[in-house]
Amino acid sequence: MATFTVWTFDDPAVADHSVALLESMRTRDVGRIHDAATVSWPHDREKPRTHHLASVAHSGALGGTFWGLLFGTLFFVPLLGAALGPAADALGQSLADVGIDDDFIRQIRDRVTPGTSALFALTSDAASGEIIQALDESGINAELLDVTISDEQEELLKEAFAEARHD
Repeated sequence: MATFTVWTFDDPAVADHSVALLESMRTRDVGRIHDAATVSWPHDREKPRTHHLASVAHSGALGGTFWGLLFGTLFFVPLLGAALGPAADALGQSLADVGIDDDFIRQIRDRVTPGTSALFALTSDAASGEIIQALDESGINAELLDVTISDEQEELLKEAFAEARHD
């Protein structure tokens, strides 16, 4: 099983600073970080800045296509609203099929707003707990959102986005 986690921070720069913690974990081979990305949203910007952390991802990572889809759903679909119509519903259902449901999306939207940042990760082998410990030891205050993804859902995710990376 995998865990999809989102750590939210009250400062737009903190997620970028937390990347060093993930890179250190990858070097020490602590847990397994399948893939990760950051979002930072300064007060003076209309939209957040997103960054896929390819440097911490293991082979079989989801890749930029997944993060683009997720961040589009989180931050841009609400702005387009009815213009997308059924396409927005299909997008939401696709994410729900892999364990990322509407309630989880809503919780992320409520917490990642102007003046904040977030670290997103798909992990297994207790990496989520290791990340929490590393953040605490570094004095970084974070709120955690997480959802457990079944082995079947994880495989669906990897298959879907592995194909997208090779198309």
